[in-house]
Amino acid sequence: MFSVTVRDHIMIAHSFRGEVFGPAQRLHGATFLVDATFRRESLDDDNIVVDIGLATQELGAVASELNFRNLDDEPDFAGVNTSTEFLAKVIADRLADRIGAGAFGEGARGLTSLSVTLHESHVAWASYERAL
Repeated sequence: MFSVTVRDHIMIAHSFRGEVFGPAQRLHGATFLVDATFRRESLDDDNIVVDIGLATQELGAVASELNFRNLDDEPDFAGVNTSTEFLAKVIADRLADRIGAGAFGEGARGLTSLSVTLHESHVAWASYERAL
């Protein structure tokens, strides 16, 4: 299996509901490094997994939809605990939609899966992986 990973970051504010979250129930900020990894079993006709430039550009576009936002105020997330795990899935699904729409180029049609990892700190991160 071949893979290519590109990276961006987001800075968000949010709060959680539920005793399990302790003090994070209050509004707080988070800065995440965002890694998107694209996988395929064989390289395309150009011997690449995906166009790194397009992958970087599209991850940046998805990240910009979340960056500098208070997620508590975003209609898409009304009533949702926007945990690190949840946000990894949101970003992965949005990237998958863009791949399906052709934003990554025709060569990306051979991708078999992608995963998104949000690094909350140097000691904690969460990922979501999905088939394409």
